[in-house]
Amino acid sequence: MFTGIVEEVGIVQSGSPSRLTIKAGIVMEGTRLGDSIAVNGACLTVTALEATAFAVDVSPETLRRTNLGMLQPGAKVNLERALTLSSRLGGHLVQGHIDATGKLTSMVRKESFIAARFSAPPEVTRYVVEKGFIAVDGMSLTVTEFGPDWFAVSLIPFTLEQTNLSIRRVGDMVNLEVDIIAKYVEKLKAGSSGVTQEFLARHGFLSNSPAP
Repeated sequence: MFTGIVEEVGIVQSGSPSRLTIKAGIVMEGTRLGDSIAVNGACLTVTALEATAFAVDVSPETLRRTNLGMLQPGAKVNLERALTLSSRLGGHLVQGHIDATGKLTSMVRKESFIAARFSAPPEVTRYVVEKGFIAVDGMSLTVTEFGPDWFAVSLIPFTLEQTNLSIRRVGDMVNLEVDIIAKYVEKLKAGSSGVTQEFLARHGFLSNSPAP
């Protein structure tokens, strides 16, 4: 589990269809073999460690759903170590399970911020709401506008400086992960798992008063 607050931007040293080696600094502190690190928002397991770099194996499923297969040596990637129980939750709960990819379609400066717009497939936009969260390449961002196949966010200069958005260009592919709470709400509404409002009320999670 992650927060969507990028700790640093790493640099890909080498890559193959199934393995990446990434140069890093901050995320190396306390990291051990088997730990999880989000690379552009994708939760990956550390399989090798050096003094200033770590390696991760990338499964075919991850390659299919993300932009990791496009990375070349020198590419910059957003990095975040897994959340601990003592960490501050500065963004939102991010699983590191990429739902789909989208593309950066525009970046426009407006006074002190940047308005960025991304394309997204229906399996993502169905969960997008105004002022809701979405993770873009592992960054916890707040949705300002959305449509059937797109959404927009506002970026402050600090976000650009501390992430790989500073080198993103229109047309670049990004990893997208929707807020997991939206998926649970959808399932609860459908009642497909037996977890209904009545079930929650009976077990003390909701008031027994009738739902409006």
